[in-house]
Amino acid sequence: MLLGEVQSKCEHIASIPLQPEIAQRLHQLFLAKGALATTAIEGNTLSEDEVVRHLEGKLKLPPSKEYLGREIDNIVQACNRILTGIAEGRPAQLDLDRIREFDRQVLDGLELGTDVVPGEIRQQSAGVALYRGAPAPDCEYLIDRLCKWLNSKDFDPPAELESRAVACGIIKAVFAHLYLAWIHPFGDGNGRTARLIEFLILVTSGIPSPAAHLLSNHYNQTRNEYYRQLERASASGGDVLPFLEYAVAGFVDGLRAQLILIREQQWQVIWRDYVYEMFHDKDERADIRRRHLVLDLSAHVEPVPISKVHHISPRVAQDYASMTARTVSRDLKVLSEMGLVEIVKKTVRAKREQILAFLPIRSES
Repeated sequence: MLLGEVQSKCEHIASIPLQPEIAQRLHQLFLAKGALATTAIEGNTLSEDEVVRHLEGKLKLPPSKEYLGREIDNIVQACNRILTGIAEGRPAQLDLDRIREFDRQVLDGLELGTDVVPGEIRQQSAGVALYRGAPAPDCEYLIDRLCKWLNSKDFDPPAELESRAVACGIIKAVFAHLYLAWIHPFGDGNGRTARLIEFLILVTSGIPSPAAHLLSNHYNQTRNEYYRQLERASASGGDVLPFLEYAVAGFVDGLRAQLILIREQQWQVIWRDYVYEMFHDKDERADIRRRHLVLDLSAHVEPVPISKVHHISPRVAQDYASMTARTVSRDLKVLSEMGLVEIVKKTVRAKREQILAFLPIRSES
């Protein structure tokens, strides 16, 4: 049932048209979340806001923290290479060379231990949380076997269930991540490489790119449980279903939250169009001023004191720069009569819920 919900919500997200600016903003936001998540598990201490500002070129890190930004850049660039490859129609087949390249990408430019060579199979034993990685001499063979399994038809849905491709892709992605984490073939970068492979499989299975970052985010937000599930699956001798259920349950929660955010973006667009429609035959200076006022008031979740309304945005401040408080009160009264704002106890808020009246009628019981 969880896999069915993931399939349904991914199809929903993929079919929602968004304005280019909003689509780009969502892509950037979840790319930042995904890059932070997969590096934070490994110890990156940047906040989500810092990562967003770093990707926008607005964050100057001190020399002692520049490596944190480099870790983020490596993941972002690797994800973008994957998406570019998909757009150009490159095959998504996995092999040892491609997995080695992922490891080189996530470790590029970072200071590493003397025994770590990016992309090279480790020559020593390795511990992972509470379990041990595969013996070093077996790693290359096991990676080869893993790639052959992932490239096989074992994860293809039956012909009569072709619509379940997304669900099958999730199973494949989670198992690829889990088995690579078990093998732990490299001296460093194994977790980030495993999550990149997971991302690659998710997006090539039809999952929208913003949603494909959600699993990494889930692992990071539940880091202790993530390691416990990895250890539990290993200690069980290969019972992978609990890890799959843990991963998919978190994926569903992430998709629900993502859909709420997307609906909020749509709500803002529809509300803006509604306000413009209410003013479509009004082009006096006062009408333009009132339209600016209600639109900029909409950006505030909490009611705004009427005494501070003329400071809610630069353009509203400019509109009312030469106006008196009486003008502000008169404009708010007009907007209230139009049903666009609500005035309560010397505060005012935009009545964005007006547009909910356009939703289909249904019982709340």
